[in-house]
Amino acid sequence: MVVRRRARRVLIPLMLYCISAGVVGYFLHHAQTGARGAQAREQYEALAADFTNELNGLKADRANWERRIALLRSDQIDRDLLEERARVMLGRVHRNDLVIMTGQ
Repeated sequence: MVVRRRARRVLIPLMLYCISAGVVGYFLHHAQTGARGAQAREQYEALAADFTNELNGLKADRANWERRIALLRSDQIDRDLLEERARVMLGRVHRNDLVIMTGQ
């Protein structure tokens, strides 16, 4: 009888501590590796950084195109840019240009 009481007095709290440690461990594991855990957050942050870099590159590209369009639309057209566009559109070359033909 005395042994059972002592065993209950020791084993019941010990089992409760083990169960609570298991529950806490379960939640900590999923907080780290789950779909919304710390590792997923790092992946999303890396993806966001990639998208930010791509956006900055596209903004620079757009600014370049806007500058070139502004040169064509202004009251005084940039002659070099006009000549370059005319050569590309007409497929012509200037007599001083060096043409390299590749065998494709």
